[in-house]
Amino acid sequence: MKSAKRAARARPWTGAETPLVWLLAVVIGLLTGYAVLTFRHAIGLVQWLWLGAREENIVATKAAFSHPLVVFAAPVIGGLVVGLLLVWFAPRRRASGVADIMEAAHLRHGVIRWRDGLASAVITIISLGSGASAGREGPAVHMGASIASVLFRPLKQLSVASRRVLIAAGAAAAVSASFNAPIAGVIFAHEVILGHYALSAFVPTVLASVIGVIITRLHLGDFPAFILPPLDIRSYLEFPSFILLGALSGLIAVAFLRTTAVFDVRARAIPMPLWLRPAAGGVIIGLLGVFVPEILGVGYEATSRALRGHYELWFLLLLLVAKLLATAITLASRFGGGVFSPSLFLGAMTGGIFGHVVNTLIPGLASDISTYAVVGTAAVAGAVLGAPLSTALIVFEMTGNYRLAIALLIATAVAAVVMQMLAARSFFHWQLHQRGLDLTAGPHKRIMHTMKVADFMTPREKGASRKLEPPFSERPTLQRNDSLEKALRTFSRGNYSRLAVVDSRGLLVGWADYAKALEAFNAAMIEAEHEEHR
Repeated sequence: MKSAKRAARARPWTGAETPLVWLLAVVIGLLTGYAVLTFRHAIGLVQWLWLGAREENIVATKAAFSHPLVVFAAPVIGGLVVGLLLVWFAPRRRASGVADIMEAAHLRHGVIRWRDGLASAVITIISLGSGASAGREGPAVHMGASIASVLFRPLKQLSVASRRVLIAAGAAAAVSASFNAPIAGVIFAHEVILGHYALSAFVPTVLASVIGVIITRLHLGDFPAFILPPLDIRSYLEFPSFILLGALSGLIAVAFLRTTAVFDVRARAIPMPLWLRPAAGGVIIGLLGVFVPEILGVGYEATSRALRGHYELWFLLLLLVAKLLATAITLASRFGGGVFSPSLFLGAMTGGIFGHVVNTLIPGLASDISTYAVVGTAAVAGAVLGAPLSTALIVFEMTGNYRLAIALLIATAVAAVVMQMLAARSFFHWQLHQRGLDLTAGPHKRIMHTMKVADFMTPREKGASRKLEPPFSERPTLQRNDSLEKALRTFSRGNYSRLAVVDSRGLLVGWADYAKALEAFNAAMIEAEHEEHR
């Protein structure tokens, strides 16, 4: 009995797939690290065509001294190129991101087509390089997951659970390499992609995350995404202000989500060919960029300056509104890009604004404006992404300040609660909801959607008639690709115990039994429970 229990406990670590999964995680981390490096250099190369510089931290400064016509034309011309790429090369007629990884992990057995990954990467490179107001981390995460999918697809022996773990490992490596934050990369993979913290998934995500960050540190140096001044909290009595900042950050996150949703609906209602949509959005982005160049591209320079307290209150307000609008227009126009960087940007501005107000009301008692800006960065991003823990860790890994970590956790938690109360879902789950998918209801909803009648039906006996006879000819029928959810609804509608399964011509191919459908559902639920807790 003791040996059996010991074997059961060890099974997640000694299974036949484990060495292969760990090895694949190392390879995924290596390839993703270099993919992120290539991605960043490619964006810089496109940027060089109109700014004459590749560094992402000089876009606003360089654009401010460039001819206004150049600044205006860059996103318009880039939009024309993106529009043609959407029509010719993008299978889904849009660039992919984190929501697509979540969909693939939970609904498509971890499968991401290599063409989707390549098209999304190229579209995002052109978009961000030409000044579209979006982030590069989300597309980088999609690249990491795409690399994982390409590697494991030939390995038919891998279980669905292992495929999901490897998708998450690619995401972990991409976040780690992008932010130089290996701990945050691991937590993001579990918090957002997998939705659980099973120990069996922990080692592969750690391996990929560590390898990914080693690659970028070897080539770019051991520097955080943002260089910050020394930060500290003056008094623990100041923590109520961080709670208020968290509430304000949650409201900004809700405003960002709803603005994006409104612009998306309005853009879809405009009769315009797909190839022209990005260019039309580029006209507005170009006009905004002429007057407020800080909103162009990923916006890391403006975020860094806000985190160091270099902006006045009025300018922070201007940047907050301009970036929110520019990013909503970018996404609604079908440019490629994610919401990581814009969320950090909005958070830095929100925290800076709040810091100015607090320092005006209680001078000498409040912490520096930079401290509030840093906390706001984590709070807004955590609420938007639905990843409060991993975003707080990203900022913590940038600062290494334990006293600040307390404020980060409080503000981020409050922001996440406000977002949940007012919007009910994160940005990624909103994107999935737009496609009729809901991953927030738990594994039972995923199983009901992904399991097909073909998974539990009994095939027609050889030589048996393919013509339906009473009483089955008088009952509704099912098809192989119908979901379990549809099958159970059909069974319940007439209290049927058995239904015929037919092909597109209405000819009999098998039988679906209510008892077997429930049995298959229960088995899948047990497997899901096992995957999330082993």
